[in-house]
Amino acid sequence: MSQDTPYIFDATSADFDQLVIQKSFLTPVLVDFWAEWCAPCKAMMPVLKQITEGYRGELLLAKVDCDAEQDIVARFGIRSLPTVVLFKDGQPVDGFSGAQPESAIRAILEPHVNMPPPAPADPLKQAQTLFAEGRIADAESVLVALLGEDNTNALALILYARCLAERGELAEAQSVLEAVKGDAHKAELAGAHAQLTFLREAADLPDVADLKTRLAQNPLDDEAAYQLAIQQLSRQQYDAALDGLLKLFIRNRNYAEGLAHKTLLQVFDLLGNDHPLVTTYRRKLFAALY
Repeated sequence: MSQDTPYIFDATSADFDQLVIQKSFLTPVLVDFWAEWCAPCKAMMPVLKQITEGYRGELLLAKVDCDAEQDIVARFGIRSLPTVVLFKDGQPVDGFSGAQPESAIRAILEPHVNMPPPAPADPLKQAQTLFAEGRIADAESVLVALLGEDNTNALALILYARCLAERGELAEAQSVLEAVKGDAHKAELAGAHAQLTFLREAADLPDVADLKTRLAQNPLDDEAAYQLAIQQLSRQQYDAALDGLLKLFIRNRNYAEGLAHKTLLQVFDLLGNDHPLVTTYRRKLFAALY
């Protein structure tokens, strides 16, 4: 027997009663009668597998190769392929012949198969969502519990460090980042380090109102433009900061030995390649460079 997953397997004449009849007293078993030459069988098999996996153990799928298992074909009077039969409590209770859409298959199963319990929430994804919504304290609580079970989870450590940074615990955040091992999440780690850098820099800079006053008096004040961008980054005002850094780079790409360019790249790491602002400003930066 070749086993695809814990819920999907081949059945033969030698083990059909054990794998299908007996198991169906505990869990409904969907039997897919198929053959290698049957194109509709091959087209429908991925649908059956997907449906079975979705039930997460509340349904099993047994595959019977009709060319190799003529005894089973004769036993159940299979006359056309594909034929799919649902067994429950040791008996066939429903089924169909010919390829069917997924919705029709699910409708056949619904009266006989229990829906699985909801999948447990992924705590890391939950924390990421909370962080993105600005619910930093809630995200931190989830991460503390997660790291209590596995303190080597790199992505959880990185996000926890960002939570600490958001509430000003920069030294502690730095210590957490130093605990991240391996290179599997280099971009996320670089982004977190960039966040700490911007927050540290912003703490020593003039406030936003003063910088805006300087720029109103002199729009070509490169230092004020750069410092305002850093203040904006520390407040997660990424669009305004990227716009200011790009304009500074275009106006004076050699400012502070290319600091605007380096900072743009740091922000890209911080936000990640999937962020729409990164896509937009990478394109604008490329156009400015070439």
